[in-house]
Amino acid sequence: MFPGIAEKPVLTIAEVAAIQRWSKAHVSNVLNGRVAGLPKLTHFAMVRRKLVRKEWLEHWMEENKDR
Repeated sequence: MFPGIAEKPVLTIAEVAAIQRWSKAHVSNVLNGRVAGLPKLTHFAMVRRKLVRKEWLEHWMEENKDR
């Protein structure tokens, strides 16, 4: 569905945005817990770059699919 992303264990904000069909700004808001009704998406930072493990995103999506 998303060429190149399926094999990657770690995703950038842009890749998460493409998977979710959200803007990068919305992904940043979800990462920081600024979206009402949605829990924070677990991530880690490398210098100024925020990254999400693919397994964390899949778990988060499964936990929040009914919201």
